[in-house]
Amino acid sequence: MKKRKLGNSGLEISPLVFGGNVFGWTIDEAASFKLLDAFVAAGFNAIDTADIYAKWAPGNKGGESETVIGNWLKRSGNREKVIIATKLGIDMTPGSTGISGLSRSYVFSAVEDSLRRLQTDYIDLYQSHRDDPNTPMEETLGAYAELIKQGKVRAIGASNFTAARLAMALELSAKHGLPRYESLQPNYSLCERTEFEGDLEQLCLRERVGVINFWPLASGFLTGKYRSEADLAKSKRGESVKKYLNERGFKILAALDKVAKKYNSIPACVALAWLLARPSITAPIVSATNVEQLHELFGSVELALDTESLELLNQASA
Repeated sequence: MKKRKLGNSGLEISPLVFGGNVFGWTIDEAASFKLLDAFVAAGFNAIDTADIYAKWAPGNKGGESETVIGNWLKRSGNREKVIIATKLGIDMTPGSTGISGLSRSYVFSAVEDSLRRLQTDYIDLYQSHRDDPNTPMEETLGAYAELIKQGKVRAIGASNFTAARLAMALELSAKHGLPRYESLQPNYSLCERTEFEGDLEQLCLRERVGVINFWPLASGFLTGKYRSEADLAKSKRGESVKKYLNERGFKILAALDKVAKKYNSIPACVALAWLLARPSITAPIVSATNVEQLHELFGSVELALDTESLELLNQASA
């Protein structure tokens, strides 16, 4: 499988990234292992998680996803075959919903916790989960520089940054000779286009920042399984797609159905293929709860949509 360069990081990742938010939440460790095995067996190599996953689930305290991945790495011996990306910056304190921030001391503390849970001595891509306006960017980037020098981190990325703040970070990195954010995680899909398209997308293209977007299937809406409020009970995250049950959402689904029929594919693959056709996108982050779902998504990598199909999807989601 042809890998894609992630910014100027030197990392090369598969065109789909497995999102580990489901580990320890909607699937247990045994099911998680099966999915990870299938993902790597198919030639994919990038796995994304965060220290906070899946704190929101009843009985969890955060770190469950990293722990599952760490146990899998130990059992499978696949550490050298995969790119592990994780994130920090959201408060892990029990009962808290606040932001811990990206201070030097917190970065040093958080990385040790993640390394321990992941059972590895280095993280390929360490990402600021959210911007921290209360900590000078030079402090955060300086901390990352030390971690890279120590060999604990290979490259750094950002998530949920605005164009202005990402541009500021890139300028500071260049000015002070500090490591720069080589990737960005925005919320981007056919349903959610305004946050990324425009200044943020142009910045990433201009500065060659890799983009690994989350929720590429709009929390499952773009799979086509949610077409009425009665369908919302089909999964634990069904309520999160309720906002798409409107005229625009149904127009997008109709376009996906039409293109899927044309290519003998499925809506989810078409939605991912639309993303992969954009020059700014390195690899969407996808999740699944069973191997069959995962195998279905693999088809998106080989699905090259023609200009007519891309335009149909662009107009439906405009």
